[in-house]
Amino acid sequence: MSSPPPFLGFGLGLRAEHYNAILETQPPESLKVDWFEALSENYMIPGGKPLNYLDRIRENYPVVMHGVSLSIGSTADVDYNYLRDLKKLADRVEPAWISDHLCWTGVHGQNMHDLLPLPYTEETVKHVAERVKIVQDYLGRQILLENVSSYASYIDSSMTEWEFITQIAELADCRLLLDVNNIYVSSYNHQFDAKAFIDGVPAKRIQQIHLAGHNNHGDYIIDTHDAPVIDPVWQLYEYAIARFGQVSTMIERDDKIPELEMLAEELQTARTIAAKYENTNTEKKQMPCKPISASLPEHAN
Repeated sequence: MSSPPPFLGFGLGLRAEHYNAILETQPPESLKVDWFEALSENYMIPGGKPLNYLDRIRENYPVVMHGVSLSIGSTADVDYNYLRDLKKLADRVEPAWISDHLCWTGVHGQNMHDLLPLPYTEETVKHVAERVKIVQDYLGRQILLENVSSYASYIDSSMTEWEFITQIAELADCRLLLDVNNIYVSSYNHQFDAKAFIDGVPAKRIQQIHLAGHNNHGDYIIDTHDAPVIDPVWQLYEYAIARFGQVSTMIERDDKIPELEMLAEELQTARTIAAKYENTNTEKKQMPCKPISASLPEHAN
């Protein structure tokens, strides 16, 4: 693996509703947001207001790029037109890193506009790892893969999701974006132990953490990003930080978006939790790469 990733602190997803508020807050550090995550596809069209805003925000804040269309698990050919535009944006923005989802989004030129789960098999591990290597070679950098929330499973799966993710990360030599809310959602929907997921992924590969809200329908949960982070997800985040130590963390909000100050205030909860484990990064200190037991409701275990 390459040199340890930077610890960026605590960030937010960059949303158009907040462009002006971000730029008008002076000095920038008074916002109490350390960095922003930009959705890659929103800025891959040359020119226009979004790219202009991103350039201006980038002057004051570190930025990472997060995509939804890489479709790394697809059986379709690698989309080099997409990679070309992604690399062009990265050359312009100079992000701290680039991430996307461990999923597939369509085949035969059809985009389902959804992050679809993969079968957890040895064959899929090899297939995805080879595609990750191609992407990393093209971009000239490691990428991060994010675990998705899921609502269906495959009868052919022969391993757990965390074993699947770990094997791909090790074989492809990529890093991981751990979405704690997605772990919670999937553990609820599929009745597995959310803590086992966190215990089962390699600490040395975790470079970023996502937090978000969801919609609980009783028998199942939908990952909606339209509500505050709930207490059980905060507890699971604390469990993760107790194991991994300081990891760059951000909150995603895609609908029912509140004022920027409200999200920055919610982000303070992550800071407070992480501060308790600032000097307890024992496992990751033993790894060549750098970047408490929390009680959870019974249905999340």
